[in-house]
Amino acid sequence: MEKFTRNQRVAAITKMLIENPNKVINLNTFTEILNAAKSTVSEDLVIVKDTLNRLSMGRIDTISGAAGGVKYVCGISNEEKMDFVEELCIILRNKDRIIPGNFLYMTDVMSNPYIIRKAGLILASAFNDKKVDYVVTVETKGIPLAYEVAKMLGVQLVVFRRQAKFTEGSTVTINYVSGSNGRIQNMSVSKKAIKENSKCIFIDDFMKAGGTARGIIDLLKEFNCELLGMGILIDNVAIPKKLVNDYVSIVDFNGISPEGNAVLMPSKKFK
Repeated sequence: MEKFTRNQRVAAITKMLIENPNKVINLNTFTEILNAAKSTVSEDLVIVKDTLNRLSMGRIDTISGAAGGVKYVCGISNEEKMDFVEELCIILRNKDRIIPGNFLYMTDVMSNPYIIRKAGLILASAFNDKKVDYVVTVETKGIPLAYEVAKMLGVQLVVFRRQAKFTEGSTVTINYVSGSNGRIQNMSVSKKAIKENSKCIFIDDFMKAGGTARGIIDLLKEFNCELLGMGILIDNVAIPKKLVNDYVSIVDFNGISPEGNAVLMPSKKFK
Protein backbone atom coordinates (compact mmCIF):
# COMPACT_ATOMS: atom_id res chain seq x y z
CA MET A 1 0.00 0.00 0.00
CA GLU A 2 0.99 3.59 -0.58
CA LYS A 3 2.86 5.38 2.20
CA PHE A 4 2.10 8.97 3.15
CA THR A 5 4.29 11.67 4.63
CA ARG A 6 3.42 13.25 7.98
CA ASN A 7 2.13 16.39 6.27
CA GLN A 8 -0.14 14.30 4.07
CA ARG A 9 -1.44 12.30 7.03
CA VAL A 10 -2.10 15.43 9.09
CA ALA A 11 -4.02 16.99 6.19
CA ALA A 12 -6.13 13.85 5.69
CA ILE A 13 -6.86 13.41 9.41
CA THR A 14 -7.86 17.06 9.77
CA LYS A 15 -10.22 16.84 6.80
CA MET A 16 -11.85 13.64 8.04
CA LEU A 17 -12.42 15.03 11.52
CA ILE A 18 -13.76 18.45 10.46
CA GLU A 19 -16.11 16.88 7.91
CA ASN A 20 -17.57 14.62 10.62
CA PRO A 21 -18.13 16.90 13.65
CA ASN A 22 -19.07 15.20 16.92
CA LYS A 23 -18.62 11.78 15.32
CA VAL A 24 -16.23 9.47 17.14
CA ILE A 25 -13.66 8.04 14.71
CA ASN A 26 -11.67 5.04 15.87
CA LEU A 27 -7.91 5.19 15.42
CA ASN A 28 -8.11 1.97 13.37
CA THR A 29 -9.97 3.95 10.69
CA PHE A 30 -7.00 6.26 10.29
CA THR A 31 -4.43 3.46 10.40
CA GLU A 32 -6.21 1.50 7.67
CA ILE A 33 -6.74 4.47 5.34
CA LEU A 34 -3.27 5.94 5.83
CA ASN A 35 -1.34 2.65 6.14
CA ALA A 36 0.31 3.82 9.36
CA ALA A 37 0.84 2.45 12.84
CA LYS A 38 -1.36 3.57 15.74
CA SER A 39 1.60 5.20 17.42
CA THR A 40 2.26 7.22 14.27
CA VAL A 41 -1.39 8.28 13.96
CA SER A 42 -1.41 9.26 17.63
CA GLU A 43 1.55 11.56 17.04
CA ASP A 44 -0.23 13.07 14.01
CA LEU A 45 -3.33 13.70 16.12
CA VAL A 46 -1.27 15.63 18.67
CA ILE A 47 -0.23 17.99 15.86
CA VAL A 48 -3.82 18.39 14.63
CA LYS A 49 -5.12 18.97 18.16
CA ASP A 50 -2.45 21.55 18.97
CA THR A 51 -2.90 23.43 15.69
CA LEU A 52 -6.70 23.70 15.96
CA ASN A 53 -6.43 24.75 19.57
CA ARG A 54 -3.85 27.47 18.88
CA LEU A 55 -5.94 28.86 16.03
CA SER A 56 -9.22 28.64 18.05
CA MET A 57 -10.71 26.53 15.26
CA GLY A 58 -12.30 23.95 17.55
CA ARG A 59 -10.85 21.06 19.48
CA ILE A 60 -10.18 17.32 19.30
CA ASP A 61 -11.66 15.26 22.14
CA THR A 62 -10.39 11.78 22.99
CA ILE A 63 -13.07 9.20 23.83
CA SER A 64 -11.86 6.25 25.88
CA GLY A 65 -13.18 2.70 25.85
CA ALA A 66 -13.56 -0.11 23.33
CA ALA A 67 -15.78 2.03 21.08
CA GLY A 68 -13.64 5.09 21.64
CA GLY A 69 -11.49 7.21 19.41
CA VAL A 70 -11.35 10.93 18.68
CA LYS A 71 -13.90 13.50 17.55
CA TYR A 72 -13.84 17.09 16.33
CA VAL A 73 -15.84 19.71 18.26
CA CYS A 74 -16.43 22.95 16.33
CA GLY A 75 -15.14 26.31 17.52
CA ILE A 76 -14.34 29.84 16.36
CA SER A 77 -12.14 32.60 17.78
CA ASN A 78 -13.65 35.72 19.35
CA GLU A 79 -11.79 37.85 16.81
CA GLU A 80 -13.28 35.94 13.88
CA LYS A 81 -16.74 36.18 15.46
CA MET A 82 -16.54 39.94 15.84
CA ASP A 83 -15.17 40.45 12.32
CA PHE A 84 -18.09 38.46 10.92
CA VAL A 85 -20.73 40.27 13.00
CA GLU A 86 -19.40 43.69 11.99
CA GLU A 87 -19.34 42.61 8.34
CA LEU A 88 -22.93 41.33 8.59
CA CYS A 89 -24.12 44.58 10.21
CA ILE A 90 -22.58 46.58 7.36
CA ILE A 91 -24.37 44.42 4.79
CA LEU A 92 -27.74 44.76 6.54
CA ARG A 93 -27.47 48.53 7.07
CA ASN A 94 -27.93 49.19 3.36
CA LYS A 95 -30.99 51.45 2.84
CA ASP A 96 -32.18 49.27 -0.04
CA ARG A 97 -32.91 46.51 2.48
CA ILE A 98 -35.76 48.43 4.11
CA ILE A 99 -39.04 47.38 2.48
CA PRO A 100 -42.58 48.78 3.05
CA GLY A 101 -43.70 48.32 6.65
CA ASN A 102 -40.13 48.88 7.90
CA PHE A 103 -39.25 45.24 7.39
CA LEU A 104 -35.65 44.15 6.85
CA TYR A 105 -35.04 42.20 3.63
CA MET A 106 -32.98 39.12 4.52
CA THR A 107 -33.79 36.47 1.91
CA ASP A 108 -30.48 36.81 0.09
CA VAL A 109 -28.56 36.75 3.38
CA MET A 110 -30.27 33.53 4.44
CA SER A 111 -29.26 31.97 1.10
CA ASN A 112 -25.63 33.10 1.19
CA PRO A 113 -23.41 30.05 1.90
CA TYR A 114 -20.59 32.13 3.42
CA ILE A 115 -22.89 34.00 5.84
CA ILE A 116 -24.87 30.91 6.80
CA ARG A 117 -21.73 28.84 7.38
CA LYS A 118 -20.16 31.48 9.64
CA ALA A 119 -23.40 32.20 11.52
CA GLY A 120 -24.04 28.47 11.90
CA LEU A 121 -20.55 27.93 13.29
CA ILE A 122 -21.01 30.74 15.83
CA LEU A 123 -24.37 29.40 17.05
CA ALA A 124 -23.22 25.77 17.04
CA SER A 125 -20.20 26.76 19.15
CA ALA A 126 -22.56 28.15 21.79
CA PHE A 127 -24.11 24.69 22.21
CA ASN A 128 -21.27 22.28 21.39
CA ASP A 129 -20.80 21.25 25.03
CA LYS A 130 -24.46 20.28 25.45
CA LYS A 131 -25.73 16.81 24.61
CA VAL A 132 -28.04 17.80 21.76
CA ASP A 133 -30.19 15.21 19.97
CA TYR A 134 -31.99 17.48 17.51
CA VAL A 135 -31.85 20.97 16.08
CA VAL A 136 -35.39 22.24 15.47
CA THR A 137 -36.66 25.19 13.45
CA VAL A 138 -39.83 26.49 11.81
CA GLU A 139 -40.25 26.74 8.04
CA THR A 140 -38.98 28.46 5.98
CA LYS A 141 -36.27 31.15 6.05
CA GLY A 142 -34.49 29.76 9.11
CA ILE A 143 -33.98 26.31 7.58
CA PRO A 144 -30.54 26.92 5.97
CA LEU A 145 -29.15 28.33 9.23
CA ALA A 146 -30.64 25.54 11.33
CA TYR A 147 -29.28 22.95 8.90
CA GLU A 148 -25.79 24.41 9.20
CA VAL A 149 -25.96 24.31 13.01
CA ALA A 150 -27.20 20.71 12.91
CA LYS A 151 -24.34 19.77 10.57
CA MET A 152 -21.77 21.42 12.85
CA LEU A 153 -23.17 19.57 15.87
CA GLY A 154 -23.50 16.30 13.98
CA VAL A 155 -27.21 15.86 14.76
CA GLN A 156 -30.47 15.68 12.86
CA LEU A 157 -32.54 18.71 11.82
CA VAL A 158 -36.30 18.73 12.40
CA VAL A 159 -38.47 21.33 10.64
CA PHE A 160 -41.77 22.29 12.25
CA ARG A 161 -44.45 23.32 9.75
CA ARG A 162 -47.04 26.08 9.84
CA GLN A 163 -49.53 23.63 8.36
CA ALA A 164 -49.54 19.84 8.51
CA LYS A 165 -48.94 17.99 5.23
CA PHE A 166 -50.34 14.55 4.43
CA THR A 167 -46.85 13.37 3.39
CA GLU A 168 -45.77 13.72 7.04
CA GLY A 169 -48.16 11.03 8.26
CA SER A 170 -49.62 11.43 11.74
CA THR A 171 -48.72 14.81 13.22
CA VAL A 172 -48.92 16.70 16.49
CA THR A 173 -50.33 20.20 16.08
CA ILE A 174 -50.65 23.06 18.55
CA ASN A 175 -52.04 26.58 18.49
CA TYR A 176 -49.85 29.38 19.76
CA VAL A 177 -50.13 33.15 20.04
CA SER A 178 -47.81 35.37 18.01
CA GLY A 179 -45.92 37.61 20.41
CA SER A 180 -45.84 40.60 18.02
CA ASN A 181 -49.44 40.80 16.79
CA GLY A 182 -51.39 38.48 19.09
CA ARG A 183 -52.68 36.26 16.28
CA ILE A 184 -53.46 32.59 16.82
CA GLN A 185 -51.19 30.45 14.62
CA ASN A 186 -50.58 26.74 14.05
CA MET A 187 -47.43 24.66 14.30
CA SER A 188 -47.13 20.95 13.58
CA VAL A 189 -44.57 18.18 13.34
CA SER A 190 -44.69 14.54 12.32
CA LYS A 191 -44.86 12.04 15.16
CA LYS A 192 -42.04 10.16 13.44
CA ALA A 193 -39.71 13.18 13.43
CA ILE A 194 -38.69 13.30 17.09
CA LYS A 195 -38.11 10.59 19.66
CA GLU A 196 -39.59 11.18 23.08
CA ASN A 197 -37.40 12.48 25.91
CA SER A 198 -34.89 14.00 23.49
CA LYS A 199 -32.85 17.16 24.05
CA CYS A 200 -33.22 19.90 21.46
CA ILE A 201 -32.11 23.40 20.54
CA PHE A 202 -34.18 25.86 18.50
CA ILE A 203 -32.50 27.89 15.73
CA ASP A 204 -34.17 30.72 13.79
CA ASP A 205 -33.25 33.66 11.60
CA PHE A 206 -35.20 36.44 13.36
CA MET A 207 -36.91 36.94 16.71
CA LYS A 208 -39.57 39.57 17.26
CA ALA A 209 -41.37 38.98 20.55
CA GLY A 210 -40.66 35.27 20.92
CA GLY A 211 -44.10 33.85 20.14
CA THR A 212 -42.70 31.25 17.75
CA ALA A 213 -40.08 30.21 20.29
CA ARG A 214 -42.79 29.87 22.92
CA GLY A 215 -44.76 27.67 20.50
CA ILE A 216 -41.67 25.51 19.94
CA ILE A 217 -41.36 24.94 23.69
CA ASP A 218 -45.04 23.94 23.96
CA LEU A 219 -44.86 21.58 20.98
CA LEU A 220 -41.71 19.87 22.30
CA LYS A 221 -43.56 19.22 25.57
CA GLU A 222 -45.93 17.00 23.61
CA PHE A 223 -42.93 14.71 23.07
CA ASN A 224 -41.60 15.13 26.62
CA CYS A 225 -38.55 16.76 25.04
CA GLU A 226 -36.31 19.29 26.73
CA LEU A 227 -35.30 22.55 25.04
CA LEU A 228 -31.67 23.15 26.00
CA GLY A 229 -31.45 26.60 24.42
CA MET A 230 -32.21 28.84 21.46
CA GLY A 231 -29.96 30.51 18.89
CA ILE A 232 -31.12 33.47 16.80
CA LEU A 233 -29.34 35.28 13.98
CA ILE A 234 -31.07 38.65 14.50
CA ASP A 235 -32.92 39.77 17.63
CA ASN A 236 -35.42 42.63 17.32
CA VAL A 237 -34.53 44.54 20.50
CA ALA A 238 -37.00 47.27 19.53
CA ILE A 239 -39.52 44.87 21.11
CA PRO A 240 -37.99 44.69 24.60
CA LYS A 241 -40.61 42.45 26.21
CA LYS A 242 -40.06 38.87 25.02
CA LEU A 243 -42.05 35.75 25.74
CA VAL A 244 -38.75 33.88 26.22
CA ASN A 245 -35.48 34.90 27.82
CA ASP A 246 -33.00 32.05 27.56
CA TYR A 247 -31.48 32.48 24.10
CA VAL A 248 -28.32 33.61 22.34
CA SER A 249 -28.28 35.87 19.30
CA ILE A 250 -25.69 37.30 16.94
CA VAL A 251 -27.03 40.72 15.88
CA ASP A 252 -29.40 43.21 17.57
CA PHE A 253 -31.88 45.05 15.34
CA ASN A 254 -33.21 48.25 16.91
CA GLY A 255 -35.54 49.62 14.25
CA ILE A 256 -34.91 52.16 11.49
CA SER A 257 -32.85 55.35 11.90
CA PRO A 258 -34.15 58.78 10.75
CA GLU A 259 -31.80 58.41 7.76
CA GLY A 260 -33.61 55.23 6.73
CA ASN A 261 -30.96 52.66 7.70
CA ALA A 262 -31.46 49.62 9.89
CA VAL A 263 -29.95 50.16 13.36
CA LEU A 264 -27.80 47.09 13.95
CA MET A 265 -25.05 46.13 16.39
CA PRO A 266 -23.44 43.01 17.86
CA SER A 267 -25.95 41.36 20.17
CA LYS A 268 -25.75 41.89 23.91
CA LYS A 269 -26.53 38.17 24.16
CA PHE A 270 -23.62 37.42 21.84
CA LYS A 271 -21.16 34.82 23.12
